[in-house]
Amino acid sequence: MTTRDSAPTSVPFLDLQGVNNGLREEFDLAWKSVLDHGHFVGGPEVERFEREFAAYCGTKACIGVANGTDALELILRGLGIGTGDEVIIPTNTFIATAEAVCATGARPRFVDVCADTLLIDPAAAQAAVNSSTAAIIPVHLYGQMVDPEPISAIAAAHGLALIEDAAQAHGARHNGVTAGSVGIAAGFSFYPGKNLGALGDGGAVVTSDLALAETIRSMANHGRCAADRYRHDLSGRNSRLDTLQAALLSAKLPRLDAGNARRASAMAAYREMLPASCRPVSVQAGAQPVYHLAVIEVDDRAAASAALSAAGIGWGVHYPIPCHEQPALAALHQSLAASEKLPVAERAASRILSLPMSPTLSVEQVARVCDVLGGVL
Repeated sequence: MTTRDSAPTSVPFLDLQGVNNGLREEFDLAWKSVLDHGHFVGGPEVERFEREFAAYCGTKACIGVANGTDALELILRGLGIGTGDEVIIPTNTFIATAEAVCATGARPRFVDVCADTLLIDPAAAQAAVNSSTAAIIPVHLYGQMVDPEPISAIAAAHGLALIEDAAQAHGARHNGVTAGSVGIAAGFSFYPGKNLGALGDGGAVVTSDLALAETIRSMANHGRCAADRYRHDLSGRNSRLDTLQAALLSAKLPRLDAGNARRASAMAAYREMLPASCRPVSVQAGAQPVYHLAVIEVDDRAAASAALSAAGIGWGVHYPIPCHEQPALAALHQSLAASEKLPVAERAASRILSLPMSPTLSVEQVARVCDVLGGVL
């Protein structure tokens, strides 16, 4: 992610101070509770949050882990995906999606995205399936769910594991279906800037496959056996959501939908006031995005971003380099599909611009952003 915030900013890119200040009393109570009982790892607040978040997502289980990247990797490992396997992912995503695949020994197969939404293109995903394909990871990017029907049909037709990357989609829905409840499992991030963000790193796996949940819970805790903490049945790691972060997330979860609604109102104001030269990312029929980011396409991003910075307005780019062009991954892409071009993502990478977005963003602040863009574009 690339972001630019001036100091002082008249319109911050993300108003984390404003988001968290309204919860000071709840945070103080959470900290006092954890401090009093002293179970800083694996305390009762972890189980409570896991229960609450599973219910929110419409799944049977939730496993708190250290971060969103670990969540995806643990899902893949829990499914036995690794060396010799390929996993289809969109090239327009944060590199963590690909990192999780590479960490298991599997290889990411990058595919292009749809020009209007910049989400994974089902036709491209279908064309990429081969005898080595083991899974597909649709990324619910910018807060909008991928349409579950075509992706689920592809996965079912070829016997692929469908794993949701929901790191930017807390509470997003599509025709009444909630992000995290579509695939065999989903990975969430609670990085502070997310719609549901901790005050530090954190993540979760949600799934309705209880056997998979048990495997992932064990793997995330050094492969420990649930019945005997001194026995380690699996090759595991240390990836746990700590007690304090779980307590803080429980305090924030009841306000998530209201915050998402305020984000949607801010995006509606952008759509009304943006100059015609700024094209917001489209919303699919049936989708209810949560607007983790307010992404537009512009012809001259350099001029637009310079004008925003000069006006004290924060901005970002998500993401200026598609995964298949990242130096760490480019050789891998070329070895798998040397002749494959991904033109939609490549063109969008030079045009996308993320505007300020927060639950606290006012119509007046949106108007100021749009006035600055109108003046330069």
